[in-house]
Amino acid sequence: MSFSGSSERLTREELAWELAELFDDLSLDNVNEMLAKNVPLETLRFFASYAEDFSDVHELGERPRRRIANLMVLGYLLKVVEDRVLEPEE
Repeated sequence: MSFSGSSERLTREELAWELAELFDDLSLDNVNEMLAKNVPLETLRFFASYAEDFSDVHELGERPRRRIANLMVLGYLLKVVEDRVLEPEE
């Protein structure tokens, strides 16, 4: 499967870029729907809690504090997509 229109399979890096671009283009409602369908609520809660704790320990400002959980969710979604799309590496 290829998201970019090519008949060749995507590499992990290409898949990550495709997902980031897709995620960037989604409306807030679409993001919420996608999260609800693909990320367990307990996982989202864990990411938010971990990001808060990490930010407190490292005395991060508000902007990076808000982005840590988002990066964790994006990494989680990338793994979900990889598991569904990419063939296992030998």
